[in-house]
Amino acid sequence: MGRILAIDFGRKRTGLAVTDILRITANPLLTIETKDLISWLSDYFAKEKVDEVVIGHPTQMDGSDSESMNHIRPFIGNFKKQFPNMPIIMFDERFTSVLAHRAMLAGGMKKKDRQDKAVVDKIAATIILEDYLQSKL
Repeated sequence: MGRILAIDFGRKRTGLAVTDILRITANPLLTIETKDLISWLSDYFAKEKVDEVVIGHPTQMDGSDSESMNHIRPFIGNFKKQFPNMPIIMFDERFTSVLAHRAMLAGGMKKKDRQDKAVVDKIAATIILEDYLQSKL
């Protein structure tokens, strides 16, 4: 059984999270510059067995796509060209950034660290992955 990788896609930075081998826990992995994402994924897939990728689907309160989808759609097209056998699943990511900030506050993270957007991105990816895992129960 392979891992599940989650992507919180951003125009500049992208947060990544991954499950353990048994797919029980979601763990923050890293935040990477989006321009380097496909190359990084290629290296990661060569080293780790990943069975599926979950990408955050940004939506409005009414459930319609947010403007961010204009940047995510081209990435998904490129992803499918580069990794044609890797399933990619869109999963609702509403409020993940807000939840990431709350988790950092609850965890006692210092204000300076909470302002680091790279930390927020990988925590948001972790929340997307946790929510996805919960939806499969």
